Amino acid sequence: MTRKDNSIRSIVIVGGGTAGWMAAAALANAIRTGCTITLVESDEIGTVGVGEATIPPIRTFNEALGIDENEFVAATQGSFKLGIQFVNWGKLDHSYFHPFGTYGRNFDFLPLHQYWLAARASGDAPGLDDLCMAWAAAQRGKFCQPSHDQRSVLSTFDYAYHFDAGLYARYLRGYAEARGVTRLEGKVGDVTLDGGSGHVSCVTMQDGRRVEGDLFIDCSGFRGLLIEGALKTGYQDWRHWLPCDSAMAVPCERSGEFTPYTRSIARDAGWQWRIPLQHRIGNGHVYCSSFIQDQAAADVLMANLDGKALADPRKLSFVTGRRNLFWNRNVVAVGLSGGFMEPLESTSIHLIQAAISKLIAFFPDRSFDPLVIEEYNRIAINEFERIRDFIILHYKLTSRTDSELWRYCSAMEVPDTVTWKIEHFRRSGRLMQRDADLFGPPSWLAVHIGQGNQPESADPLLALRGIDHADHLRKLEGALARAAETMPSHADYIAQNCSAS
Repeated sequence: MTRKDNSIRSIVIVGGGTAGWMAAAALANAIRTGCTITLVESDEIGTVGVGEATIPPIRTFNEALGIDENEFVAATQGSFKLGIQFVNWGKLDHSYFHPFGTYGRNFDFLPLHQYWLAARASGDAPGLDDLCMAWAAAQRGKFCQPSHDQRSVLSTFDYAYHFDAGLYARYLRGYAEARGVTRLEGKVGDVTLDGGSGHVSCVTMQDGRRVEGDLFIDCSGFRGLLIEGALKTGYQDWRHWLPCDSAMAVPCERSGEFTPYTRSIARDAGWQWRIPLQHRIGNGHVYCSSFIQDQAAADVLMANLDGKALADPRKLSFVTGRRNLFWNRNVVAVGLSGGFMEPLESTSIHLIQAAISKLIAFFPDRSFDPLVIEEYNRIAINEFERIRDFIILHYKLTSRTDSELWRYCSAMEVPDTVTWKIEHFRRSGRLMQRDADLFGPPSWLAVHIGQGNQPESADPLLALRGIDHADHLRKLEGALARAAETMPSHADYIAQNCSAS
């Protein structure tokens, strides 16, 4: 049989929302002929819909689809994001910034932060945050596109978006349907497995319609209708490392600063997000139900809004972790059906994007080669676990002892892969990398320093370099501040380029 004869001829996406329509749009863009794409969803089934903050790779996804940035931001009531400010995480009354981009630019064999460590030890160092362009702009409420001139400090930052996830799904639905994707309204009532292969052969709607396919994409959310309900793939529970298992979410009227960054504020039993959009602010309280009751968690959220609430708080319950396999037989789990990572570092939408990108890179034929599926799962599991490790770092590196959650987290055993990074940085400020690390050295540096993992010494090579580091750092701090002052405000940039109004 020829490769063409064995090609996938029909793809069925079960579930809509952000995951379903991102998958539909990307597959419709990648597949031009010979294969139908059908998406099944029900208007009666709600979506989680709180994935409003993203990280820079979302720009690559949109660019691959040929989406115009200004049009997209306007259509989704979006804004721009230069990073995340963390408040009260390492200790009370303290904050730090996780920037998108770098801290200046390395000027020597050793990373810039090693020179900063030496300057700080001598009492002659600016704050670490003040050495990154992203924070220089963010703290002033400024935004513009990064420069293409690599000599400019304006080329050293990156950015992502805040947007209304429901509007993004709607936008991608229009994109996908214009490229031939068929949407079927209705609920799935049954899933049929092939008696020989054990593959999913069709889903049957509650009204009796049968939807057959070769490849099935499970975007059914926490239920995992295909990956778990039909295939019994199994799930790994990570709550012993990431104990938060609930969230209250509520939008409020826009008020206060129109910040080009997300804010994460640690609370007694969890943390609160603040995501500014053009038409509202998205807010949520992620918490551990073992340490606070639901009503109390809702009260904390409602007492800490910038403006009038636009709805009642909505509760979400979850188990942080992942399926044993993301691709099982002829089913690929995308989004929450594959696992849940609490949204501390805005990775929910990225994990959707990553799953889709890997599927396109490892696109199967109808033989579903086990070698291909095995490699997809290896990469997906590594990526998921590396993100898990980065989020664990935020909880483990706390000196707070004022509440049960933080005492638990500071004392808990963590994976060896996290301990390895903590200890290397603690001893000599070295930022160790592993295969499939989504977050690079600047991100880990921000959390290590921001939450008090202070190195005992700098890299031993530093003492043998003989470079006047303090003067360079002060000049860098000044250059970043001057560059930020030349940028338009975040509000003005949006008004001029991508206002929804």
